[in-house]
Amino acid sequence: MQRRLLISMLAVAVTAVLLLGVPLAFVLVQQQNTLVAHELQHDARDLAQGGEERVENGLPPDFVAEARSLGDRYVVIRERGGQTQQIGVKPAGKHTITGRASTKLYSVVVYADSSAVTGDKFRAVLLIISLALLAMAVAVVLALRQTRRLNRPLQQLARAADRLGSGDARPLGRRYGVQELDRVAEGLDGSAQRINDLLSAEREFAVDASHQLRTPLTALSMRLEEMIAAANYPDVVREEGAAALAQTERLADVVSQLLGRARRTITGIPSLASVDAIVSQQVAEWEPAFRRARRRLDVTGERGLYAYTTPGGAAQVIATLVDNALLHGAGTVTIKTSHTRRSVVIEVRDEGSGVPPDLAPRIFERSVSGSPEGTGLGLSLARMIAAADGGQVVLVRPRPAVFALFLPHAAAEAMEEPPVVTGPA
Repeated sequence: MQRRLLISMLAVAVTAVLLLGVPLAFVLVQQQNTLVAHELQHDARDLAQGGEERVENGLPPDFVAEARSLGDRYVVIRERGGQTQQIGVKPAGKHTITGRASTKLYSVVVYADSSAVTGDKFRAVLLIISLALLAMAVAVVLALRQTRRLNRPLQQLARAADRLGSGDARPLGRRYGVQELDRVAEGLDGSAQRINDLLSAEREFAVDASHQLRTPLTALSMRLEEMIAAANYPDVVREEGAAALAQTERLADVVSQLLGRARRTITGIPSLASVDAIVSQQVAEWEPAFRRARRRLDVTGERGLYAYTTPGGAAQVIATLVDNALLHGAGTVTIKTSHTRRSVVIEVRDEGSGVPPDLAPRIFERSVSGSPEGTGLGLSLARMIAAADGGQVVLVRPRPAVFALFLPHAAAEAMEEPPVVTGPA
């Protein structure tokens, strides 16, 4: 690129010199001829007027002495009605320059060989050539400066593009004051940002998938252990097998939801579902875990409630809330169902120490957890799943912890705004 730019600048400079220098040289040569012609005309006028003044004063004209004072000029003097006088050596060249002047008594012509002005013409042409060389030198310097100005940014842009192609999505973050280069840099930075967003989304999806699959896999594992322990009791085995099958179906539903997130598609259309059936399913899945921990899982509240939710959406949210109560809470965990004018409310409460006051305002933020072993993803994902169904998960009371899932009565109705507690009650 540096070589091409240098050649281009030199070509422009040479073209400009040819287009301007040649006419300028011609004009200067003509100007030198014009100056010499004016000088000869001035000499001829001086000779004619000087001779006439001497005659008027009664003196003979002295053209020889005055003509010789002009140097190597050839002078022809014609007297009105009289003789012609020639002074000097007639130029031998074909190209001569003349100057003429006339008075009442004399007509004078002064000749000069054009070679007399050759030196002046040569100096004028030499001046033009010097200016042309100076212009080309300036063009070379400017080309080198412009090349350095453009070459370095282009190399940086090329390296940034190579990094982007190899998976290094660091933005360039530089601008060069050249509109075209800045547009390329902005395009690369935009691409880097989009790639970073895609990579972040992929990482979040992997983390979310691992977290969302952990709960149903744990429940399935417990069901299988129950089946092994009850191998001598066929009825118990059948019951536990049915529960394990239900848990497997739920696991498949979770995988479908996660794949739907990965494809940015809707996992399902909210439909009217029985709240009692959803809660009963979760109780059946989580009772073995509570029995092992020597804790209780109770259900209270209204019966016969229906809410709009996607298949598996409300079950996944309730499972997350129950799992949190089992891991981070204490005592009996109670699932309470109720309704307001616009919403069906499913509360999950325990008898533990609750949510610390400093974490209560941020408990639904990603990576915020109340215990060192927590991932801080469950509640964030639960709120996201509930919002996809047109519902909402809130912290009703931090101590003891009470979380509530609000689901709409009907798809067309607006959800009632639940109270959000940001500190201890």
